[in-house]
Amino acid sequence: MAPPLSRRSLLQAAALAAATPAISYTATGRAAAAVQEAQPVTATPTAWTVQPFALDDVSLRPGLFADKRQLMLDHARGYDVNRLLQVFRANAGLATGGAVAPGGWEGLDGEANGNLRGHYTGHFLTMLSQAYAGTGEQVFVDKIRTMVGALTEVREALRKAPAVLSVGGKFGTAVENVRGSYQYVHLPAAVLGGASAITLSAWVKPTHAGNWARVFDFGNNTTRYMCLAARNAGGVPRFAITTGGPGGEQGLDGTAALPINQWSHLAVTIAGGTGTLYVNGTAVARNTAMSLTPAALGTLTNNWLGRSNFSTDPVFAGAFDEFNVWSRALTAAEVTELQSRRAADASAGRGDLASYAFDETSGGTIADASGRGLTATLRRTWGGPSHPGFLAAYPETQFIDLESRTTSDYTKVWAPYYTAHKILKGLLDAYLATDDARALDLASGMCDWMYSRLSKLPEATLQRMWGLFSSGEFGGIVEAICELHTITGKAEHLAPAQLFDLDRLIDNCAANTDILDGLHANQHIPIFTGYLRLYDATGEARYLDAARNFWGMVVPHRMYGIGGTSTGEFWKARDVIAGTISAGNAETCCAYNMLKLSRTLFFHEQQPKYMDYYERALYNQVLGSKQDKADAEKPLVTYFIGLTPGHVRDYTPKQGTTCCEGTGMESATKYQDSVYFKAADGSALYVNLYSPSQLTWAERDMTVTQATAFPREQGTTLTIGGGSAAFALRLRVPSWATAGFRVTVNGSAVSGTPTPGSYFTVSRTWRSGDTVRISMPFRLGVEKAIDDPSLQTLFYGPVNLVGRNSSTSYLQVGLYRNAGLSGNLLPSLTPVTGKPLHYTLDGTEFAPFFEGTEDPTHAYFRRSEPRVIFGNTESGVANPARSDGTTLLDEIWAGAPFSGKGALVTRVRSTVNAWVSAGLLSQADGQTVVRTAEQATYAP
Repeated sequence: MAPPLSRRSLLQAAALAAATPAISYTATGRAAAAVQEAQPVTATPTAWTVQPFALDDVSLRPGLFADKRQLMLDHARGYDVNRLLQVFRANAGLATGGAVAPGGWEGLDGEANGNLRGHYTGHFLTMLSQAYAGTGEQVFVDKIRTMVGALTEVREALRKAPAVLSVGGKFGTAVENVRGSYQYVHLPAAVLGGASAITLSAWVKPTHAGNWARVFDFGNNTTRYMCLAARNAGGVPRFAITTGGPGGEQGLDGTAALPINQWSHLAVTIAGGTGTLYVNGTAVARNTAMSLTPAALGTLTNNWLGRSNFSTDPVFAGAFDEFNVWSRALTAAEVTELQSRRAADASAGRGDLASYAFDETSGGTIADASGRGLTATLRRTWGGPSHPGFLAAYPETQFIDLESRTTSDYTKVWAPYYTAHKILKGLLDAYLATDDARALDLASGMCDWMYSRLSKLPEATLQRMWGLFSSGEFGGIVEAICELHTITGKAEHLAPAQLFDLDRLIDNCAANTDILDGLHANQHIPIFTGYLRLYDATGEARYLDAARNFWGMVVPHRMYGIGGTSTGEFWKARDVIAGTISAGNAETCCAYNMLKLSRTLFFHEQQPKYMDYYERALYNQVLGSKQDKADAEKPLVTYFIGLTPGHVRDYTPKQGTTCCEGTGMESATKYQDSVYFKAADGSALYVNLYSPSQLTWAERDMTVTQATAFPREQGTTLTIGGGSAAFALRLRVPSWATAGFRVTVNGSAVSGTPTPGSYFTVSRTWRSGDTVRISMPFRLGVEKAIDDPSLQTLFYGPVNLVGRNSSTSYLQVGLYRNAGLSGNLLPSLTPVTGKPLHYTLDGTEFAPFFEGTEDPTHAYFRRSEPRVIFGNTESGVANPARSDGTTLLDEIWAGAPFSGKGALVTRVRSTVNAWVSAGLLSQADGQTVVRTAEQATYAP
């Protein structure tokens, strides 16, 4: 590996590249040759000794994974991506085509004011890219190109001053402020002309019922202003004028809410101490004690249509037509006349102070027809991007706020760099799947923009930012930036990655100091996958050490049986499992990111434990997080998976479009990503997972077809196709495969002793037609909670079996009653006819966790073995226990597997003698136990 690169050298390289001109576009929308030269299209670091195959190299064959994937593919095919693009187009002030945003976290009305919107679009792009790679269906690439094209238009619009969005008006054309655009109309300071009498008249068509959104607001601050809100706190129009802030307002309140998506006419007149508010030509409020007029306000700087002087008030969403200002109070008859004709055609005539007909169809200015030349300008509340590469579904303000924020508040700042990561990763995946250079250019621009912001910040500021819960969360952005660098090879595309170093976390984990207690789990897991990529690029060993040690702090010390981690999104103390069981366990995102981390660690260190964990989490939590039905509107994926007794999984969590639904869409379209790996030099093929699939190994001109119904079948068959090649076939021997792992090639047994938790290697010259048969019998066993061994979960081979029972108390379960000589507990259960992997015990059905049902489930149960029983033969003796909870039967069966009944009886006799000697069992009861063991008949 190359010598480590320092952060300083990376930043210097990036600075030298800063003068490189921005990528330009041709008329076809393709990026210029500078980006196209980034071929070949790959994101795999050359440093990896073991490498993955591309998704399109591995096809799923009929089976469990293909069935689950099909459900998500149906969702992907049917969902209108214009709905996802709505929030991006709105932010750029572009027409949204009537598309309705998905809502939930991906909409303005979702949790925390929609501050995470845009993240789900990135997930969706990744899902589409994976779906296309896995199926080759044109529908997916078409959707990708629609999204990439729209995002290109969005970025271009954000680079420019806002332009009017012309729509049909009351009388002709009108100008619309799309909700989420943060656009408003700025009028010159002279617009009110210091008038002592005034009429203001406007046609408005609200598209959202936002309280305190302004039709107009003329003021300097929150003390001196004159405004008209389309809705006050009571939902009706309100006019107010004040020189003393809200407490000094002289106001007029309407009597009914303005209808949404309909044109309404509003007019306010002030003269002679009387103010009147008209709605659709009818006077709805009059104040005869209105002493203030525009003359009392003086010259004002903030003269706005659609924006409030109060920064927390929403921007008006809807259309404007015919805004006029007269230096007198129109009569009621004149106001009424304005209902049916333009001001220019009415007796009142155009406003003499200002008159805007909104006839513009392009550009960013609005002409004044009053004769005073008071041209208005369309503006954004936040100005515009700090860099041309900026791309988001909301203004840059969250990024700006984060830089000075010292406490977390997701209603103000919710993980903006996390959302940036999802978008960036989606674009990179789109590029890798379709070779659409526009996607790469958008990704490159985002990276350049991030560097332009973050490189200016002091180190202490960065450390504070990244240490903030939620607000400072940045997801897997380091991995995505490194991936971009791998694709382009440009130094400036690596420099930003190290600006996300969270030194306290890295240094403690590198030193193997566990500081995870109290940390938000999913905020930190993806960080380490990124740090591994930084290790690849820089050679800094602390990144690898930190990632390796971190993984070991989670597995098994904070891992539930299904492979998930976290409770209520956070980690608790090390080795507390039973003590953290709740309805909010195992956030699905955590499993997704632990899988990514595990496979990336394996690329560096081929330790079987990483793939053992991968199998556990994939076959249980990840598969079980997807409901077994299709839905056009929702992906039907869990957020939390509660492990409390009787928990029912929620596949439509929170408000929708959550992080876990996003990662769930991704997981369900990349099930094949870790079935096979290859040695970087082509000398070995790793078979990590037993799943029906077909590998196309182009470099070897070979195919490997895996035929199996695993895990409903306890084995698999690999068939070689194509040419011939010499390589080592490395077959993973799962850690649970204690009942044997037998391999034959073309019918002949392969010598050697496979060890559970290792890889078994078969080296030879492989030829087309060669067949490898693997048999791995399952056993039923338990996994005990670290902090409470009596709380257990059931595994049959890799499959977690959960009880389906509506009780909300832990089930009391005994399993030794008919245990086999091998230690297999399965004979104590009764199989359900016609339902593979389903069993009953004491009236409760146990079924695979991976089945996405809405049954109340018991993932954990309370182990209860009150009496000594062998081979379904009762001894009548109570099962005694030591002070630590270990029972006589526990100690006897700890000696399994037994070569025969005699070996078991010998174990029973020696154990009974020890317990009698220790005073834990009477001599008579001990003799009864031994006699029962001798008389019983045992399953193998």
